[in-house]
Amino acid sequence: MAGTVLLGISRNEAERARLESEYKAEVDLQSKLGGAERKGRLEGRQERDRELLSLIARGYTAEDIRKELEAKD
Repeated sequence: MAGTVLLGISRNEAERARLESEYKAEVDLQSKLGGAERKGRLEGRQERDRELLSLIARGYTAEDIRKELEAKD
């Protein structure tokens, strides 16, 4: 059954082009989402680093910093 459907689709150029286009659109979307996730994680780490440096500059001890950061999570 599935083989028959695949043969029918493969013989129909318009249908094959449509399915290929849908597949490419899905791959592009997944790629963009993955890129956005990586960017968000990087921005989060950068923000946390800035916060950590600020706490160090204000004279916080390691224990104070740990408590401060845990309170935000």
